[in-house]
Amino acid sequence: METRRIDAAEITAAVKKLFMDMNYNIGCDILDALKSAKENEISETGRNVLDQIIENHRIASSEEVPICQDTGMAVLFAEYGDHVVIENGSFEEAVQEGVRRAYTDGYLRKSVVTDPVFDRINTKDNTPAIIYTDIVKGNRIKLIAGCKGFGSENMSAIKMLTPSAGLEGVKKFIMDTVIHAGPNPCPPIVVGAGIGGTFEKAAMLAKKATLRPIDTRNTDERYAALEDELLEMINRTGFGPAGLGGSTTALGVNIETFPTHIAGMPVAVNICCHAARHKETEI
Repeated sequence: METRRIDAAEITAAVKKLFMDMNYNIGCDILDALKSAKENEISETGRNVLDQIIENHRIASSEEVPICQDTGMAVLFAEYGDHVVIENGSFEEAVQEGVRRAYTDGYLRKSVVTDPVFDRINTKDNTPAIIYTDIVKGNRIKLIAGCKGFGSENMSAIKMLTPSAGLEGVKKFIMDTVIHAGPNPCPPIVVGAGIGGTFEKAAMLAKKATLRPIDTRNTDERYAALEDELLEMINRTGFGPAGLGGSTTALGVNIETFPTHIAGMPVAVNICCHAARHKETEI
């Protein structure tokens, strides 16, 4: 395969567009799910809340203003072709510059601080973004991006289950996490679950799961069935839209898995608010 050269400026432009678009325009998968939920919601209050959410998304898109005041922390998964060479800069620098321009030129709230404990001084451009890179075959770069607000991020959790916990233990931990979150993550929510790997791999899988369109299913029929079962269980909790009661507590449950050690079964749960902002592109 022929090596492909990509100018760093092209990466920067693509990243800037991704983060501006996802802050102004809700994903089609989420919007369709919200409209469907409104038709099926049993609570009048819940239907009114869903109406307001849908109208909020319409205004954000038409006026190019953020869907939510918390425009999140930038996260990017890159599938980086092994026959790609970046010219006139590095991939890391190009991505960070794209995020910087998106949040500055797009008038998006800048929420990142320099140090997590002591200084906590705002970086004033929402960088650094968090970047995960997988080297794949090919001469393209696929970018899968999300911007996660911390009202929902703070409701996430991880647990190092042992194999004896089994399927029921996995379901219990996911449900316990959602029930503990209650109305805090701005339901209806999207739940991403990562199962397997190591401590940090499970958390990364859970985050990546939230960026998968909710109108897709896990390719393993067993996990696809588990996604459906958990969605039904979550919606039976009755928290409903905005936590005001109803039958729509979640819009979707996405599960991603990875092989793990014989002695372990890590499970991580990452919860998204109803915006569940995600976009992807290929260069």
